Formats: sequence, C-alpha cells, structure tokens
Amino acid sequence: MKNQPANSEPTGSSAPADDQTSSPGASGGGLRAAMRPRHLIMMSLGSAIGAGLFVGSGAGIAAAGPAVLVSYAIAGLIVIAVMRMLGEMVAADPNPGAFSYYVGKALGPSAAFAVGWLWWITLCLVVAAEATAAAQIMAGVVPLFPQWGYALAFMVLFTWINLWGVRNFGEFEFWFSFIKVAFVFLFLALGVAFLLGWTPADSPGLTNITETSFMPNGIGGIAAGLLVVVFAFGGIEIVAVAAAETAEPQRSIRSATRTILWRILLFYMGSVGIMVLALPWDDPSLLESPFVAVLNRAGLPVLAAIIGMIIVAALLSSLNANMYGASRMFYSLAQRGMAPRRMGGLNERAVPSLGVWMSVAFGFVAVLLNYFWAEAVLGLLLNIVGSTLIVTWLSAIIAHLILRTRAEKAGEELPLKMWLFPYLSWATLAGLVVIIVLGFTVPDVRTQLLLTFALFAALLVLGRFATRRGVQSADHAVSSPKRSRLDVDEG
Repeated sequence: MKNQPANSEPTGSSAPADDQTSSPGASGGGLRAAMRPRHLIMMSLGSAIGAGLFVGSGAGIAAAGPAVLVSYAIAGLIVIAVMRMLGEMVAADPNPGAFSYYVGKALGPSAAFAVGWLWWITLCLVVAAEATAAAQIMAGVVPLFPQWGYALAFMVLFTWINLWGVRNFGEFEFWFSFIKVAFVFLFLALGVAFLLGWTPADSPGLTNITETSFMPNGIGGIAAGLLVVVFAFGGIEIVAVAAAETAEPQRSIRSATRTILWRILLFYMGSVGIMVLALPWDDPSLLESPFVAVLNRAGLPVLAAIIGMIIVAALLSSLNANMYGASRMFYSLAQRGMAPRRMGGLNERAVPSLGVWMSVAFGFVAVLLNYFWAEAVLGLLLNIVGSTLIVTWLSAIIAHLILRTRAEKAGEELPLKMWLFPYLSWATLAGLVVIIVLGFTVPDVRTQLLLTFALFAALLVLGRFATRRGVQSADHAVSSPKRSRLDVDEG
C-alpha cells in the first residue's frame, strides 16, 4: 500500500487539526499494523459472544418468553446498522480513537473528550468485573486458589499479553474467540439433535412453544426483553478500534461488518431458539444458567459440567479485548491532547505501554477488593458500569450522519457505505431513542441511564474547560493518523 502524505485531510470531513490524532511511536513510527484480517474477523465474532449470551440470555427469556426472539431480532438489526455506520467511518479514516475520534470530527473536541473518556472509564470497570467474574467461577470449579488469587493471575497474564505486541494479542484473541465460536456451534448441533430425539433424553418437540403463549407477558415483555438483550451486544464496537492496527483496514472492516448479520442470526437467535424449544420459558434453571439447563435437559450432564470453563474462556476473551480497547482509546486521547501527551508514547513493540498500565490499574485494585469483599465486589462493579453502550452508539450514529453528509456535499467517494442512507441511519437513531424511553420505565435501568447521562454531561463540561485551557493546542502541526503513519508489519 502506498503511503499518503502525512498532512492529507481525513476523508469525509474537514475536521479541525486540533482534534486529529497522530500516532508517533517511540522512534518516530506509529502503531504497528500487524493485526491480520482473520484476527479482526474472529475478534468481531468473539465480541458478539460473551457473558451476555452465556448468562444474560436467560434473563431475556424470563422477561419476554418465546417472544424474546423478537427482542433479539430488533436489537440485532440495530447492532448491524451501527456496525455498518462505524465500518463506513473506519474504512474512510481508520483511527485507534474510533467513535471518539469521529465524534470529534463531527461535533468538536469537547464531545470527543466526553465520549472517549466515558468509554475508557467503562472498559476499566468492565476489565475488573470480568476478572472478578472469571475468578469467582474458577474458585468454585477448581478451588486450588482463593478468588483473589485467580483474579490476580488473570490480571497479570492478560496485562502481559497486551504488552507483548499487537500481533501476539491478535493471535491470542483469535484462539480464545475460536473456542467460544466452536462451543456455540457444538451447542447448536446438540440442541438440534435433542429436539430431533437423537440424545439420551426424550425430545419435547415443539410443545414448549405450541402449548404456551408466544408472548406470555405481552408487548411489555418484548420491551423488557429488549432492554436486557441490547446490553448483551456491548463490546462489539471494539472492532472499530482494532481496525486501525490491521494492514488492510478497509478490507478487514468490510469483511467483519458483512458477516455480523449471519453471526447474530446463527449464534444469538439460534442458541436462544433452542433454549425456548428445549425448556418451558419460565423454567428457573434457564435464568440461572441457560446453556447448562439445556444440556442437562438433553441428558448430557458431562457437557453441562464443563460449561463453566467455557464461560470462563468467554469472560477472559472479553477481558483481553477490553484491555486492548481501553489502552488504544487512552493512547488516542493522549495523542489528541485529551490526556497528558507524555502518556501517549509507544514501547519498542509499538504498544502504548502506559496506556495499558493505566487501563489495567483498577483491575489490580479490584484484586484487593476480591481479597476483602469476595462475595460483594462483582455486583458492585456491574452496578457501576451502567449503560454507556447507549451513549457510545448514539454518538457514533450522530457522527456518521454528519460526516456522511459532509462527504456527499464534497463529492468524496467512500470505500464503504451505509445502506439506505440517510433513512436507515435515522431509523436506527430512532430505535435507540425508543430503547432509552423504555429504559426509563424500568427502575434499575432508569437509575443506570441517569447516572450515565450525568457522567457524560460532566465529561462534556470538563472537556470544554480542558479545550479552553489549551490542552489540545500543544501540537497543532500533528495530522490525522493515515496509513502512512502506521508501520505495516509484513513479517
């Protein structure tokens, strides 16, 4: 790929120079584009398969009954549209700041500051929560170490992996995601075999949906299920961050976004479809552990017994990816003057090592919390995380609408385009607004939304203050991180 001039304008807008990100490395280079397309594609697969599917799907079924499939269909369409919009912006101008960077181009530096820091803070908390959840399961299944010991081991291991280099990170995440994908395929095959009567237990056939109401809790149940389901897709946006470190971001992000549709249909709706066919929707075992419940019902207790280890692998995969995403967002914020610039350097492996250490710091604090309050720490962390996913997606849609309009007015050709623009973009935005309105009708969700919006408003004010203080003016000569600024590792 030929290098572009370092001072060329970002495709799709004429953004202020002070909101653009450079990628200077330790020796004048930049982030190393060493992640392979297969790494990005498998990461996008893995990011859609996490605790939300393995654990949270039971809560969706309890809320909506068999009609949870409608909830998944609606949420899935929103995810597909959001990822296509992100894909359009990434293909035009790949950047490790992803949606924060694009929001900055569209709405200015204070909005970029708020979106970037909100997402970074959330990922730091999620890293701690996932390390705690994985440690909690391991301490119960293999009680060789206390919960805090497992949490410490996980934090040390994955911090090292993230400091090791982007290609090594990509390879590790590839195989972790492969384990999750392989298990879901196995579950789907065993679920179909059970329903056909090919397993030791008697098949229920279609009785669990024909002998009950499809919507036992009415439209309200679908709405409640939607609130549960939409948060299960959190993390898939990390693909937009990772694309900046692939050698061919346009081809990679195109492949990743094109396969999201069948992934969601197959993995989520296929798995949940088997759950509602295999067991009555109000069976309490679905709420506790839906995959275990189905495998036990199918007469396969041995496989059900190892599901805990698969869930641990899913949590650790998400932990690994979230560490990566947080470190790259911190790096991008530092490069744009929204964090101390001295913390935006790269080590000899072209890894933002200070960004990694800043992003894992709270995870190590959580190890101490696990030592003193092992039983309470996970619930506390999950309650703090809140609903930042909604803010991230909303900001990405708004940025897309503005940048795409600018590009069309300028007559620029985009390498990847959102379908049915602007109608589908506006419809997706409206869908998210409806979800927010529904969220305010549920007390727990309403509290999370209010806290998230309050934090976002505070970050907006802080971002405006920081901008006025000249945080972003330290290096006006820095340009956007074009592919010429990324050292492509051909090895």
